[in-house]
Amino acid sequence: MFCKRFPALISIFVLLIFSLTCTSASEQEIDYAEQRSLMLEKQLKARDIEDAQVLQAMQKVKRHLFVPEDRRHMAYQDRPLSIGYGQTISQPYIVALMTQLAQVEKEHKVLEIGTGSGYQAAVLAELGKKVYSVEIIPELASRARNRLQELGYSNVQVRTGDGFQGWKEHAPFDRIIVTCAPPQIPQPLLQQLAPGGRLLIPVGENRQKLKLLKMSKQGKIEKKDVLAVRFVPMTGSKVD
Repeated sequence: MFCKRFPALISIFVLLIFSLTCTSASEQEIDYAEQRSLMLEKQLKARDIEDAQVLQAMQKVKRHLFVPEDRRHMAYQDRPLSIGYGQTISQPYIVALMTQLAQVEKEHKVLEIGTGSGYQAAVLAELGKKVYSVEIIPELASRARNRLQELGYSNVQVRTGDGFQGWKEHAPFDRIIVTCAPPQIPQPLLQQLAPGGRLLIPVGENRQKLKLLKMSKQGKIEKKDVLAVRFVPMTGSKVD
């Protein structure tokens, strides 16, 4: 009798394990969603992030998918995290602040220098028409490209290259965001900024300042220091 019922018992056992696994994964995702909501309330809204579209993008993009698995439990903390190769993913507040200052609109073409894990590119892709991102480390570029494709960001193009040089083939850009710090503002990036465009870039070596550059319709540049920051150094043929 037991032998006849054994296959049925096995099937029930398999279904039970599958159900528990699915429930665990679902609960984990709910936990991440709650962490994102807390991030918005305590790290972003509580400070000076008030752009509704930026907040919506920060809520939607799953930051834990852009960090190494062993650091996912820290994904929504207000801190940068290592992503390997001496690089980091910026803290959520800095990502939101730079995005808010960039004022990305639906029709905008955006250049990002320093793809890293692809997180900033994903946030920008939620807001703009097209994002072109340059990463100098081939392994990170490949990893970010694959992750962005897996998540359906068809409006992001990632290239391995020297960010100092920008991406001339797709210039001019309405917005440029740089997530690594050169000692001075690369001239090619200024040349690739469209009239009326905005450039966000950390500048400096030991002491860095996040700078906002606005180009008028007539091509005049206005510069503003935003705040002191700490980014990984920009590397490349013109800054090594």
